[in-house]
Amino acid sequence: MTDSPPMIREDVQGFLALVNSLPVPETLDPVEQRAGYLALKAMTEADPQPMAVIKDLACPGPAGAIPVRFYDVRERRDPSPVILFFHGGGFVIGDLDTHNSLCTELSAELDLPVLAVHYRLAPEHPFPAAPDDCEAAARWLAGSPAELERTVTGVVTIGGSAGGNLATVTARALCDKPAAAPMVLQVLLYPATDESQDGSMAKFAENHFLTKQAMDWFYALYLPKSGDPRAFPLHASAKGMCPSIVATAGLDPLQDQGRRMAAKLVDAGVDTVYLHIDGMTHDFSSTRKALPSAAAATAKVIAAMKLMLQKV
Repeated sequence: MTDSPPMIREDVQGFLALVNSLPVPETLDPVEQRAGYLALKAMTEADPQPMAVIKDLACPGPAGAIPVRFYDVRERRDPSPVILFFHGGGFVIGDLDTHNSLCTELSAELDLPVLAVHYRLAPEHPFPAAPDDCEAAARWLAGSPAELERTVTGVVTIGGSAGGNLATVTARALCDKPAAAPMVLQVLLYPATDESQDGSMAKFAENHFLTKQAMDWFYALYLPKSGDPRAFPLHASAKGMCPSIVATAGLDPLQDQGRRMAAKLVDAGVDTVYLHIDGMTHDFSSTRKALPSAAAATAKVIAAMKLMLQKV
């Protein structure tokens, strides 16, 4: 018996046809790929929401200042949780600009401040530079730094792909060693969580936007340590983790990794919402202009966040 073909949404079919028609680069260069990723977002991502506050700042990190960007749909705000956003890009590409629009969407729709973090990237800074920076930024945020002019009552970590990896690694660190404000929610969008090469990684290895070749290239530069829970968080304990949302996409090589993470959280008794978006590609939360169904999927994630934050 063979597996039936996966369901592919109509708008996703057109998107994949376009992506798969593009020439594959003969060699992968980090600088070129960073520029290409930013250009792709300009074509596929929705326009940013208007914000009352957008400030580029820096927070102290283990190897120097970490660039961060602060967003708030309100000019002033009573004490509240703050969303801590980690961009995706395989630990090699991505920055504050590639996910700027999504950060404005989160602030506007959730009526909460957002702090986006531009952690150090490989190959210039391999593992564990990224999780080190993200934890440092989280602890700085939890201390209600004066630059934000906000009192932080809780931290919500969120990210997609590599950012989802960093969101849960950071949440685990703050649950194990509490910061000045508690972890109240982690949101993992199509996260990279383990070293698996089979299952969805093999099934969707090519022609479905994110490829196994790209993942192999990212990890060849990031140099994560196999079995290390700060590199592959499925190896970390789920006991005592904060409430969680995990979202996976049906056409994503990382689908099984996210599903295994959700199952581990549920088995540990963690309050968890699992969202599976059938017929959707990886990185759907930042392809909302190109794909109406990606905008709808992102709205589902935000609705789940509203639900979970009502309990805080």
